[in-house]
Amino acid sequence: MAQLRQDYLKFLDRDSEIIAVGPEDPKSFTEWWNKHKMPFIGIPDPDQAVAKLFSQQVKWLRGGRLPALFIIDKDGRIQFKHYADWPGDIPSDDTILSRLDELNKVNHPV
Repeated sequence: MAQLRQDYLKFLDRDSEIIAVGPEDPKSFTEWWNKHKMPFIGIPDPDQAVAKLFSQQVKWLRGGRLPALFIIDKDGRIQFKHYADWPGDIPSDDTILSRLDELNKVNHPV
């Protein structure tokens, strides 16, 4: 999350937005979010409604709810998805930014 916060303007430069969904209750989530001054959208998901919608896995022996990452285009189509096998299994920001650059080239050729 710290890296996303640091690179947030790079995502905005690519006409994209970050939305993070966490398993905490709204009070705990909001306290953490404000304490760490996250500049992007954060949504608490204690009942796992969003997690279930996107088939995010929960594996208690691997740390609980595992990270999942999606790039969803403006038409609501999933253009990229990554389901983690363990809590630290997250694509780098550079990987995601490169994928956004590729999608922007396809959608907005020069």
